Amino acid sequence: MTSPDTRLTALEIRSTEQEKTIEELSQQIAEQWKIIDRMQKKLDALTDRFLALEEQTAPGHEATRPPHW
Repeated sequence: MTSPDTRLTALEIRSTEQEKTIEELSQQIAEQWKIIDRMQKKLDALTDRFLALEEQTAPGHEATRPPHW
């Protein structure tokens, strides 16, 4: 049987390790959001370029963004 002090120490160690893991995961999520934001900006720019090219190639047809954009 383990003593209360040993159990308490084990719980404190586990808590510290979990806090470190949570912090690392939080940093990774923040980095991934930065990547997602950059990708979204690039997608928006490419969409704008595509729509501009589409308007140039089909002058009789009006190109508009779908309502979900």
